[in-house]
Amino acid sequence: MEKLAVLHKEQGDILKGIGFSCLIFFLSVYIPLLGFFFSLLIPLPILFYRSKLGRHKAGVIFSVSLMIMAFAIGKLSFDLIYFSGLMLMGFLLSEHFEMGLSIEHTVLRTAGILLGAALLGLYFYSASAGKNISTVTEEYVTENLRLSLKLYKEMGMPEETRDMIARSMDTIRLLFLRILPGMTVSAVLFLCWAVVLLAARMLKIRRMPCPDFGPLTLWKVPDTLVWGVIACGLMAMVPDSFLRTTAFNGLIVLMTVYFFGGIAIVAYYFEKKNFSPFLRVFLYSMIALWQMALLLVIGLGFFDMWVNFRKLETNGSPQ
Repeated sequence: MEKLAVLHKEQGDILKGIGFSCLIFFLSVYIPLLGFFFSLLIPLPILFYRSKLGRHKAGVIFSVSLMIMAFAIGKLSFDLIYFSGLMLMGFLLSEHFEMGLSIEHTVLRTAGILLGAALLGLYFYSASAGKNISTVTEEYVTENLRLSLKLYKEMGMPEETRDMIARSMDTIRLLFLRILPGMTVSAVLFLCWAVVLLAARMLKIRRMPCPDFGPLTLWKVPDTLVWGVIACGLMAMVPDSFLRTTAFNGLIVLMTVYFFGGIAIVAYYFEKKNFSPFLRVFLYSMIALWQMALLLVIGLGFFDMWVNFRKLETNGSPQ
């Protein structure tokens, strides 16, 4: 009877995992504007039930949820690659949690596998469409820019502004295509980092095994990374389009890493000054929405190498 009860509970957990994953998926697809933010939560059910039930049962949740999503979308597309990548992220992060790796290795290894899998999925998608990857990517970017312009119209943007954007559409598309690799890598790194933070809190609340990354408010960017910034800065001044494009993509990725360092400094002082949860949410929202605040946080992460804002010792603890 006891084994039967355990089996019944596990089956219930599998159904819950599928249900939560598909619920978030449908919210992502059918709720305008906010749908993208709902999609960022898709890794959490897979991660949670992978940690609770183990690899094989979480694999069932992953597979069944993916089949339901594929049926709902109706075809192999960028959207299906995107949602499957998010679920794979949750699965991989849980795998790395069990390994007891540092947060750097957890995020970097997960991001690397995801980017490789995305590239493979994009290859098969483009092959099925009888096109090369660059053509498919350009068509996808063009279509999204067109939809964005349509959305601006529905939101009531002045006609003069829309006309100016429309006239600049070719330039915007070309610029976006050039920095797309860096933006993609940055987005994957950021999502992995954000999901790690959310998952760690979720697992602690549920009193489940959780990786001990130490106090993340004391995390800082490795000093040697500054040479990457210097190298990209020098390459950006070379009159060669390929080298300059490579440099700008590299800088986008590096600025993302320095953002992690800067936001750790911000969180450190929020804790030190005992800011209320409401004030923290307000200030974090301001950082996310106000470009100057975002650049300031990146600057904190970059100059921390010299200024040492938290007065950290070399062993990582405050003086």
